[in-house]
Parts: sequence; structure tokens; C-alpha cells
Amino acid sequence: MIELAALGLLHQEPLHGYRLKQQLEKFMGGCISVNFGTIYPLLRRLEQRGLVEACSIDAGEIPSSRKMYRITAAGKSAWRQRMMEHPQESWVNSRSRFFIKFFFFGQLEPEERIKLLRHRLMLSQLRLQEKECVYPDCAGVYQTEVLTYITALLQGEIEWLQTQLNQEEARLLVNTQPETLNAGKPANI
Repeated sequence: MIELAALGLLHQEPLHGYRLKQQLEKFMGGCISVNFGTIYPLLRRLEQRGLVEACSIDAGEIPSSRKMYRITAAGKSAWRQRMMEHPQESWVNSRSRFFIKFFFFGQLEPEERIKLLRHRLMLSQLRLQEKECVYPDCAGVYQTEVLTYITALLQGEIEWLQTQLNQEEARLLVNTQPETLNAGKPANI
């Protein structure tokens, strides 16, 4: 997940390792854990694989001792492929991965966003059904409380996903409508 997030941030702008770590913590701290022992080896691996490259910056912006990185064309392609993947992973990891993807939705095509939203909505609905089937009656008050809370979170996520999906579909519909001449008014010739 950290590779997906790092490539996404570098897709937006070139960054040095320290700034990349700051951005990851700021925007994705609830989804992933970031430390310097992770960032610099990750950047080296990405550079070795040709997904990022070192770049020069204008003098005076950042001290010259910091190495700046930018995403390559191969990195953009790999990032887009990872954005559309649905790896088999735990529920917690899949939720974190989706929220990282959602953070970068602005860099995807509308159809891609809709596909990802539909997939996550389907998984969330299945998860809710599973919870209702697996835990029909709980023995203790604390088990009941935590399962009630988890169910409410899941229902909230489903509602939010449905809202996002509806908005994306409406945007796509508006953007694919043929333009009408003067909003339906006859043209003056």
C-alpha cells in the first residue's frame, strides 16, 4: 500500500524523501504507517525498477543535499495498474487500500472511479450480510456493543459509498450529454 500511496503523491509533484514522508503521514496516516526506514529503501527500489527517477530542482527552493524524485512514464503506468487491482487481503487492509485509492480519484478517469466505487460497495454490502449471518445473537453485552458499533460503521460506509457512486455517475452523465445549441433555444441565423 505504501508503494501505491508514494507513487500517487509523486504523480502529483516531485518530492524528496522527507517531504514524501510528511505527505504520507498527513494524508494517509490513518491508513498506513510511515517511517524513514521505509521511505528511503522504497524510493531506491522504485528508482531501480524505473518507476521514479532523481530530478534536479531550481536553486534556492530546497537545500541541494536533498535528492528529489519524480514519477516516470513507467511509474505512472504501474501506479494506474495498482489503482485498479483488487488483491486478496484482510478487510482492514482492503479498507485502507480503498481510502488511499479514493484520495487519488482525481487522477483517474470517471469510468475507473465508478468501477472502484462499485467494487468497494459490493464488498461492503457482502461484509454487512456476513456480519449479520455470523453473529445473529451475541452472548455478552460487550460483544453486542462492539458488533453494533461495527455494523453502524459498515452501514455508514455503504451509505457514503452509494453517495459517492451516485455523484460520479451523475458527473459522467452530464459530461457525456451532447451539448445543445443555446440550451434548447433556436439559433438566430
